[in-house]
Amino acid sequence: MAARIYRRNSTEFDRGVQFFDAIYGFAITLLITTVHLPPTAAWRSLGSLFGSALPSELFGFVLSFVVIAVFWRENYLLVSSLKAMDSVILVANIVCAFFIVLITFSTQALHAPSTSGLPLPVDLYALNIALASIAQIVMFALAQRRGLSIPAAVPRSGWWLRTVARVVVPAVFLLSIPVAFFWGVQAAQYSWASLLVFVPLIRLVRRAGNRATSAPVT
Repeated sequence: MAARIYRRNSTEFDRGVQFFDAIYGFAITLLITTVHLPPTAAWRSLGSLFGSALPSELFGFVLSFVVIAVFWRENYLLVSSLKAMDSVILVANIVCAFFIVLITFSTQALHAPSTSGLPLPVDLYALNIALASIAQIVMFALAQRRGLSIPAAVPRSGWWLRTVARVVVPAVFLLSIPVAFFWGVQAAQYSWASLLVFVPLIRLVRRAGNRATSAPVT
């Protein structure tokens, strides 16, 4: 039985986009629940406030806020390149949404006072982000394979360049998992900062993909 096709500008397509946008919006809002109000004694001075768990929890909130925002942007760019969706793409998008919603849980485990500093919460967070990124890569590949992308939006050459660029993020987080166990939690978290170097490189790769898109065939 062939998968049902939902064309762009149809009610079904628009409802699907709105549904997934709402999930991303809810997930990014839910992150604030990972920040807990410090006890009364911590509010007596700035020193005691910064000595509480608040700075760590706020850092986790900001980090995951940015992460989810970046995932939403990638999802937005993918959906904007589609001429239609089918049931397979919808299921793939639901899988992505599952890992996005899970980020709230892994964020709390990462920065809660009782678990911060342990390697397992760090690895859980890294695995969560990596799986969310891989799920988006798979969804992107499925859309290409099933012919649901807008023609000429992503040619074959540009597809490979963009796929390589997308692989960088899950690779960094997956590689940080053994780092947390063998070299410590801080080393694993510092390895995430390498994305500050890789992200500009990713943009260069994508620009190369855009040039490949616009280059005339000879």
